[in-house]
Amino acid sequence: MHEMSVALSVVDQVERAAHSRGVAGVGAVHLDIGELAGVVPDSLAFCFELACAGTVLEGAALTTRPVPGRASCAPCGRAWDTGMPPDMVCAGCGSGATDLLAGRELRITEVHWADPPDPPAPTPATPRKES
Repeated sequence: MHEMSVALSVVDQVERAAHSRGVAGVGAVHLDIGELAGVVPDSLAFCFELACAGTVLEGAALTTRPVPGRASCAPCGRAWDTGMPPDMVCAGCGSGATDLLAGRELRITEVHWADPPDPPAPTPATPRKES
């Protein structure tokens, strides 16, 4: 299950960024996952929770956004969604000379740092009695 290695890598990258910024916690991590990346989002979410244990990411939410596979034909310029399994033959001209434009992404797009705790409220000063 390579989702665990992906989760560990994401946690490592975010944890290093948190430490370099002096942040004590992470509230959420957002990822783009291409449909051709070979990552199962539900498995990744499970592994992410395990990988976060004992780190500054413990309790952080993971949000994933699917990115559809997209290809284009070099000879005629037509572009299409590849689907799964990917269709890499141009329906317009039948060419197999295609370029994959999207769908292999696995990218951290956003991190929400946890809010620092509120400082304690000041206690009102006790008036002095004058003698």
